[in-house]
Amino acid sequence: MTHEHKDWKHQGVRIVKKDQLDGNTAQTPGMQRMAAITAESAGASKIWAGTVGIDAGAKTGAHHHGELESIIYVVSGKAKMRWGDNLEFVAYAEAGDFIFVPPFVPHQEMNGSEDEPLQCVLVRNDQDPIVVNLDIPSVDEPEEVIWVDPHHPKG
Repeated sequence: MTHEHKDWKHQGVRIVKKDQLDGNTAQTPGMQRMAAITAESAGASKIWAGTVGIDAGAKTGAHHHGELESIIYVVSGKAKMRWGDNLEFVAYAEAGDFIFVPPFVPHQEMNGSEDEPLQCVLVRNDQDPIVVNLDIPSVDEPEEVIWVDPHHPKG
């Protein structure tokens, strides 16, 4: 298979510096999303990446991202994720952990710390900035979910 010759200098690897992130993206109350890798910034066509920050003790409103798949990598802090039709499930992630959010899952990101900000990297499988903010009742005591399977042994 041959590749047509491209101007790799201008159509090759792109670096988006931390001070070049774009806050002009779909938002959910309680968090600040900043776009990094987009069609506009890097020519990406099948993937989107950015950062998410949640202040200490803060939480987002319930929302979902339509057909998009999302991956969240926790850079620093402690994430508390609630999900379900009534946010009835909860799990925790710390620095170095990955979180996968499948399409259409109602969820809420929360900072699990009262005194440390939460910083994450967010990756999605498409450029569409789909954010559907939801007004749903949430249970008082969600059920904690701990993944235990052959790839995630309890421990």
